[in-house]
Amino acid sequence: MTKAKTKSKAKTALQKVKFYQTGTLTVGNRLMDEDARSVQASMDRSNALTSGHRACQGCGEALGARYAIDAAMRAVNNRIVAVNATGCLEVFTTPYPETAWSIPWIHSLFGNAAAVATGVAAANRVKGRKDVKVIAQGGDGGTTDIGFGCLSGMFERNDDVLYICYDNEAYMNTGVQRSSATPPTARTATTPSVGDKPGNVFGTGKNLPLIAMAHNIPYVATASVSDLHDLETKVTRAMDIKGSRYIHIFVPCPLGWGTAAHDTIRIARLAMESGLFPLFEAEHGEVNSSSPIRRQVPVEDYLRPQRRFAHLFKKGHEDTESIARLQAMADANIKRFNLLRKHNQRDEL
Repeated sequence: MTKAKTKSKAKTALQKVKFYQTGTLTVGNRLMDEDARSVQASMDRSNALTSGHRACQGCGEALGARYAIDAAMRAVNNRIVAVNATGCLEVFTTPYPETAWSIPWIHSLFGNAAAVATGVAAANRVKGRKDVKVIAQGGDGGTTDIGFGCLSGMFERNDDVLYICYDNEAYMNTGVQRSSATPPTARTATTPSVGDKPGNVFGTGKNLPLIAMAHNIPYVATASVSDLHDLETKVTRAMDIKGSRYIHIFVPCPLGWGTAAHDTIRIARLAMESGLFPLFEAEHGEVNSSSPIRRQVPVEDYLRPQRRFAHLFKKGHEDTESIARLQAMADANIKRFNLLRKHNQRDEL
């Protein structure tokens, strides 16, 4: 090898690494200040959820949890304790006797994660550990259904806990059964695509972010794996607030939704761009900001790639009535959260 080639090789080896993933549609982290880059674009990232977990390919929940908890750790200098409800996240990260977590982590029952987290926060308060923050987390089943009472109690007492719900819209861990976060017309094991009105019925379920707002707690936000930088920003903001906080994260499930593993981010983005899943923040019961839609798409663009909605598009028998009702739901969200304003960035309402 010539002297010139050796010198060139050494220079390449020492070249500063450039990061391009920002969690948004921007060109890349190389154009951003270091303090504005996403957690995962830093060599100093915490890696709270390490490799070796058993999540499915393309799992939105694994991605959402990694970004959320790493952002929380960076915000409080790694001084956190996490309480995890039973569910997918607990099962695929902690197959006994192993764990993929590198933080103090407690497995609660399906329905009492909020109550256990409240106890941990109380213990820290008694011991004078003011720098240790507590996070409770669970899926939509353990949050909107089984754990709803404990969560409401935590909100009512304004306990100093951040609760994160990873919403994949069904009980995925136990066989894809309907939860109260399952959207209308979606096929699940308990809402099969049969009969005159196949899939989940209209007029059921509950909107947990709005219910959390009704408790008048200090902070409520929705986030999505389609915008990871926004997700990190909201978690960071929540960790700086005292009292009960709630973040509801949209995490597509390829297995339960019948989507391609490589389409998780695209599906999540279509949910947001159609208006079916609005991204917003609220403080003390009032919405104060939302993320505008960059390029509005019809709900049909979001529904078609998912096999759980395939019965809506049977050749010659398309359920145009149900599709129109879903479009009306999206349109109502767009109006309520002012998602089609002219600005192309997140701003205050």
